[in-house]
Amino acid sequence: MNAKGRIGILTGGGDVPGLNSVIKSVVYRATEVNRGVIGLRKGWEALTHMDPDLEMDPSYVLALNRDNTRTIDRSGGTWLHTSRTNPLKVKAGKTPRWMKPADLEKLKRENGFYDFANPALKNLDRLGISTLIAIGGDDTLSFAAWLDKQGYPVIGIPKTMDNDVQGTEYCIGFSTAITRAKELITRQRTTLGSHERVGIFRIFGRDAGFTALYTAYVASIRCVIPEYPFDLQHLIDLLLEDKRLNPSRYSLVVASEGAVWKGEQVAEYGEMDAYGHRKKVDIGHALAQEIKRITGEDTMSSDLTYDLRSGEPDMFDQMVATTFANVAMDLIRDGVSGRLVGIQGGRYAHAPLPDPKLGPRTVDVASLYNADRYRPNYSAKLGQPLLLSAVAG
Repeated sequence: MNAKGRIGILTGGGDVPGLNSVIKSVVYRATEVNRGVIGLRKGWEALTHMDPDLEMDPSYVLALNRDNTRTIDRSGGTWLHTSRTNPLKVKAGKTPRWMKPADLEKLKRENGFYDFANPALKNLDRLGISTLIAIGGDDTLSFAAWLDKQGYPVIGIPKTMDNDVQGTEYCIGFSTAITRAKELITRQRTTLGSHERVGIFRIFGRDAGFTALYTAYVASIRCVIPEYPFDLQHLIDLLLEDKRLNPSRYSLVVASEGAVWKGEQVAEYGEMDAYGHRKKVDIGHALAQEIKRITGEDTMSSDLTYDLRSGEPDMFDQMVATTFANVAMDLIRDGVSGRLVGIQGGRYAHAPLPDPKLGPRTVDVASLYNADRYRPNYSAKLGQPLLLSAVAG
């Protein structure tokens, strides 16, 4: 491996189909220009937890080449594994076991967290990584933005089934999630029809409703999203109307995990993660209970979340993942850093790394959502990007 000018690559946050296609494509392009590639395992944890007494800690560092990445794009998940580690806020009890208490105390911050940002920088230098490719959503990319502000060369590649990263119209994993959601809903129609029930499908989307919106678009059903608190009685009226008009006497709605009806708040529970998120109470189950209580109708709640991120990527995600990797390598070749590879106006592009203060990209309710019918808008698509919603350059 050419130690000079090594490229590092990691995946952080939740896994999605298509990550391995990025990893393989980066390795193949790098070998063409005699650049070594280091895989950092378990996301940012590799840079905060690797043992400094080992030159290449096998728990966290893996030299990548054509041989060991040749077939990884045929499966889902991430070959490098992942975590939700935030180097700026490592929890007490999650710090490296090998670290001496006196050294750990120097990194201690308020509320019992530890700041491992500078150790992460030192580990990047120790490994001889001259440019890092970070693949992730808003949380993972927030530390990439921090590295960029320190002058460290980093390229971001967006992945999340929520499709809510600022600066891009598309994130790896989104198409496969919609494809799987449609398949699962289609299969469950037979059960719903057999029992004449109202079906509620919970889907990913803490802050943005893209996954629910586009699932509803291709499945031709109702949806509720975080960007627009819905009127519970109005939704019930629509679902009962659908049920009455359906020869099989069932109706469907897909709900983003962050959706809420007017006058209520999405309850959260459990301990906050490293990025300040807590788990949300199941909106699908809560909505099913309310509909049954108010109407007496039989309901069925189904959680579609983790089924959508397992298995191999569909054609669209594999193609985008491969292309994002090659665009990232083009930027590295040209000496460009601090950029996010993405899609704008339906075309491959790059933008500044997302500013964490902006939060996630959200659905433009006025143009994409029929707030009266709780459906996607199907009209006025002329001139819009294929499958996507436009973002500013």
